[in-house]
Amino acid sequence: MANIRNLKKDINYVLGDIIEAVYIWENANPTKDTKKSEAIIDEAIATFDSLIKKVNVKNIEAQKVHFKSITTELETKGRAMIEKINKL
Repeated sequence: MANIRNLKKDINYVLGDIIEAVYIWENANPTKDTKKSEAIIDEAIATFDSLIKKVNVKNIEAQKVHFKSITTELETKGRAMIEKINKL
């Protein structure tokens, strides 16, 4: 099931890049408050855990629909976190 492996990699890369962007912002702005940026990191980690849990669910009848919904959720939540980073 290469598609599941690729989906897991996409989740890891997207959320990892978001966390990395937050760390870069924190290093570029050492005098600013980091509570909002830490909240974004926590949200990214929670999203990662939730999506991986959904990917690992067994015995799903409509697998294609299930994995498509996970991909859509990743895109939606990823864009929302990127917007939050841009507002920092």
